[in-house]
Amino acid sequence: MTTGSTGALTVTLCRDPRQFASLDEPWNRLMRACPTATPFQSHAWLHSWWLSYGKDGRLRIVLVRRGEELVGACALMLVHRPLPLLVPLGGGITDYFDVLVDAEYADQVVPALVRGLHRAARGAVVDLREVRPGAAAEALFEQWQGARSKLTDSTCMELPALPFDELVKRMPASGAQRVRAKLRKTDAAGIEEREVTEQEVPRAVRTLLRLHEKQWRGRGVTPEHLRPRFAEHLTRATRRMVRAGEGRLTEFRLDGKVVAANVTLLSGALSGGYLYGADPDLRTRKVDVATLLLRYEAGRALAEGRPVVSFLRGNEPYKNHWRPETVVNQRLLLARTALAPLLRLHESQVAGRERAVDALREALPAARDWRARLNELRVR
Repeated sequence: MTTGSTGALTVTLCRDPRQFASLDEPWNRLMRACPTATPFQSHAWLHSWWLSYGKDGRLRIVLVRRGEELVGACALMLVHRPLPLLVPLGGGITDYFDVLVDAEYADQVVPALVRGLHRAARGAVVDLREVRPGAAAEALFEQWQGARSKLTDSTCMELPALPFDELVKRMPASGAQRVRAKLRKTDAAGIEEREVTEQEVPRAVRTLLRLHEKQWRGRGVTPEHLRPRFAEHLTRATRRMVRAGEGRLTEFRLDGKVVAANVTLLSGALSGGYLYGADPDLRTRKVDVATLLLRYEAGRALAEGRPVVSFLRGNEPYKNHWRPETVVNQRLLLARTALAPLLRLHESQVAGRERAVDALREALPAARDWRARLNELRVR
């Protein structure tokens, strides 16, 4: 751990996984003090990800303290792809990145984070992916002294937390009529929902992933969702987030059998549907699973006072039916001035990969597995 100071604040670089593990309580207090934070900045999510995906000797977390109080954090990891990069913890399975800044001390904390990150970067380019518009990381980018570049990243879809009838009214009249008809059939089927307890999460995650695989079988499931490390991470993170009120896992049952399940991640700013699985046999009963889940999650978000219901990444056609707001994440590249050529080289490599992705999308417009192919191509 290296240390420096900025005025009344202390800036440290955490490289010790054991210290990171011990930060649970101060980290989550900081998260609650940062209004732009998303569920993916919670300690439960990030530390669990590190346990499943982290590499020894690569942890780099900039911490800012005011006395003993943690008031700023930027959670990164060193990688070589083959260029040396500092990238966010959470990797390709995380939909939003941000730094954590206590809003009360933001004017002091952001410059401190900039200085700490400048020291941490050394010979590496800082590659901050999936930065949500309005994130605290934007202020860090604006104050960066050195080379920098801003690119676009993934597209996300978001809805305001409104009564479900109001969401239906946002649709074209013909679409709204179809949704109401589908919901009548869904309600007639007698599906019941139930949120699982912390102790039930391991069993419920196994069920969800089994349904997810069954749902996408032959249609290009994201390969990472089938790997043991993902199951371990999702189980561990969801269990902690359910305990802390930062997430929920809801099961939908028909005749006593779980036919759908959904993990939702929560912060003060939003409710995000992260991953669901559904029995394909529901289609034969004319049950529209996506609408069923949205109705439930919109109702919960409204009751909890969360202003946004996010579909998270992806612009699949079923999402567009609801006329959501399109939110385009940003990719922020930073480097010391002396490393400007390295940043430009990395930027050109990123652009080349994106062109390859676009070419594949055009070449396979009707392929049912194009999303899985894109996921394999993208370097997170």
